[in-house]
Amino acid sequence: MTVSAPAAVRVEVEGSTAVLTLDNPKRRNALSVATMTELTAALRDASARDGVRAIVLRAEGPAFSAGHDLSEMVDRTLDEEREVFAVCTELMTTLHAVPQPVIAAVQGVAVAAGCQLVAACDLAVAADVAVFGTPGVKIGLFCSTPMVAVTRAIGRKRAMQLLLTGETIDAATAADWGLVNQVVAPDALDGAVRELAAKVADASAVTLRIGKEAFYRQVDLPEDAAYEQMQETMATNAMTCDAQEGMSAFLAKRAPHWQHHE
Repeated sequence: MTVSAPAAVRVEVEGSTAVLTLDNPKRRNALSVATMTELTAALRDASARDGVRAIVLRAEGPAFSAGHDLSEMVDRTLDEEREVFAVCTELMTTLHAVPQPVIAAVQGVAVAAGCQLVAACDLAVAADVAVFGTPGVKIGLFCSTPMVAVTRAIGRKRAMQLLLTGETIDAATAADWGLVNQVVAPDALDGAVRELAAKVADASAVTLRIGKEAFYRQVDLPEDAAYEQMQETMATNAMTCDAQEGMSAFLAKRAPHWQHHE
């Protein structure tokens, strides 16, 4: 295991999984500009490390993230406000841009940009005590950037319910709505996330990269355009050495030996 300790984001690499921990519990892991910049850099660094095939995003304390640091958004210029959301957008798009699947481990409150962070991850596991919401409307600041990721995760009517009322939902509802994949007891969260990461990491790295990039490229396209692009993607994927090995192994009834696994 290798360990580094930035100011607000702790990074640990455990075998094939990089674990990124938001580590500012006294501030409820608020997404300040510095924290978002640090987390974006940590994602890119973890992604570039040899052997990393899955990334886990977790947090210390009772809150996964309470969203933006509001102290950075009072009595500021328009350009300073724009910087906050530009840095946030870069973080959210980086979650999709890194080739490894990113799994959120949500142990507590995830609201506003914190809820956006969960929605932007590829997969999410939540403790049964976690709560989610986009409460910006209650303070006069509609959660316009969080709704981009949240709407794509849970659909229009449910997203509008969260956005217009500012109410929170519990973990079971979040799972039912598609915001998270799985809900477990708090003491089972780390184990469940690591088990999921291990399942993901068992695949060929090149296959994961092709698949994740293709997913986000096609997901919002019209059906005919999606099929047009994905038939070419699947054909070129089939030509990779790992796809040829996987199909050959299946036909021979043996385990595959991935070339792109380290």
